[in-house]
Amino acid sequence: MTVDAAPHKKVSTGVLLSGNEAIARGAVEAGALIAVGYPGTPSTEILESIADRTDIDVRWAPNEKVALDVALGASLGGIRALATMKHVGLNVAADTFMTMAYTGVGAGLVIACADDPGMHSSQNEQDTRAYARMAGVPLLEPSDSAEAKAFTALAFDISEEFDTPVLIRTTTRVSHNRGVVKLGSRADKPVIGFQHNPKKYVMIPGHARARRPVFLDRLKRLSKYAETSPLTVELDGTSTFGVITSGIAHHYVREVLPDARVLKLGMSYPIPVARIREFAETVDRLFVVEELDPIVENDLHAAGINVEGKTFFPQIGELNPDTVRRGFAAAGILPPQISIEPAPPTVARPPLMCPGCPHTPPFLVLKRIGAVVTGDIGCYTLAALQPLAAMDTCVAMGSSIGMAIGLAASGGADGPVVATIGDSTFLHGGIPGLADAVYSQANITVLILDNGTTAMTGGQEHPGTGLTLQGSDTIPVDFVALCRSLGVRDVRVIDPYDVAATYAALEGAAAFVGPSVVITNRPCVEAPMKIRDLPYEVIADACTACQACMTAGCPSIIWSDETFEGRRKVYIDTDTCTGCTLCAQLCPPLAIVPINKTKESTSV
Repeated sequence: MTVDAAPHKKVSTGVLLSGNEAIARGAVEAGALIAVGYPGTPSTEILESIADRTDIDVRWAPNEKVALDVALGASLGGIRALATMKHVGLNVAADTFMTMAYTGVGAGLVIACADDPGMHSSQNEQDTRAYARMAGVPLLEPSDSAEAKAFTALAFDISEEFDTPVLIRTTTRVSHNRGVVKLGSRADKPVIGFQHNPKKYVMIPGHARARRPVFLDRLKRLSKYAETSPLTVELDGTSTFGVITSGIAHHYVREVLPDARVLKLGMSYPIPVARIREFAETVDRLFVVEELDPIVENDLHAAGINVEGKTFFPQIGELNPDTVRRGFAAAGILPPQISIEPAPPTVARPPLMCPGCPHTPPFLVLKRIGAVVTGDIGCYTLAALQPLAAMDTCVAMGSSIGMAIGLAASGGADGPVVATIGDSTFLHGGIPGLADAVYSQANITVLILDNGTTAMTGGQEHPGTGLTLQGSDTIPVDFVALCRSLGVRDVRVIDPYDVAATYAALEGAAAFVGPSVVITNRPCVEAPMKIRDLPYEVIADACTACQACMTAGCPSIIWSDETFEGRRKVYIDTDTCTGCTLCAQLCPPLAIVPINKTKESTSV
């Protein structure tokens, strides 16, 4: 459903859109003809919200670098292009990103990059503004959905005016919160075509050296633009103190200090130093409230402007009105908060694999055979937690295979070395690692957990699914053929619901000398559609409370109040059970059976 179609609630002044949907709508109205990215929370919904449009080519790429390469190629071909990713995705795309600041663009090119303060679904808390500074690329930072749409459209104009890619930085709350957005019409931008200019676009050293002065001159012009840009907004207030903010932090400051004198930076790189200096002269004290790193604060200190910031406002996690209020109280701007009795602690609810997740059986087996497991980014990373506790490392997309190669080479592993990686992640960054495993004849096993989707971010398509983001059929990657073409001699395909076959395959692969690959072939039980079979139940009288079924960590298996020889029995929540059969295969007394096979339900 497109962002201008019906389930979005219409209000008198517009429609309610999330920040992600608003960015997509901004690209639509700016006349973008291609939008490409890799799914990653909190950026995923940008492309999904316009996937059914017929006037834009909307597609998933195998990884963020490919996405940015495609966007750059389209831009050089003369059409406006949007690339989307999360903050760690920009690491993957950084090689292209850093050099495209030298080449410049053709038609407008905008990169929407969503940061994840608090690490709700990420392995680190990096600040994209540091990339803008390092690359010399302008960065716009909307604070809500209305600005997300407006800034995205403006970013295309800036891109073309200054011949540069432009970053749009959001954070989780801007990406996912909804706000009122006025819809406009779609611009009709002519396709300008590719301009042959090797000295601009072929970055051999001689050409790159000539582009460096062009790059520096552009930065000077961008700095002048920042000084007079309407993106910088000044709100009048008390002269006792002033606040410089950007992004979602602006709203927190306005909530906590509605009468404060505020300078809001819509463009947070390059910053308008002269304008900030003028603002600083109108107040007695000057604060910077920014989410994550002290990027603006450090730049102002370097410019000789006396500001206060991270002394009072945390550099860890998301900001919110309470943390901002506490910061201003510590600075003496607000009175100390009244101490409130803390709420009683809630019962911890650790994350678990979904009921029936096909990733669970292989990890049970890996634990049983004593494997040292280098993991990767995906739902299966939950296997690092109890009760599975079967993953030893997880660092970045695609790193599992290379780490397994190094671990095996070290001789320090106390068991067979196995790299676990999902199908989308394997296509994203795992293929070069497998090529190196063959090249170096590493004694490792690579377990490709193929569930037919990019599950962790909601079930998106990828080159192995046979479908595009816009629903067209395409040729899926053949994982077996791909692995064999790389030179892997031992490739096995298993149904992970068959525990005995999974055990035999992984044990055999681990014993193979040289690189081996095991591929699972069960789809995700939740995406793209929920898979449900007949649920199972526990025959209470037959249960011996051995608790073998609990080792799977299935949320549908629950402790009972009944006991056997002092041990607690279990029962199954049949409403959530998917009927995967795993627990039945693990049950020594055969007390777990399909619900329709019992004469009478005796579940507790």
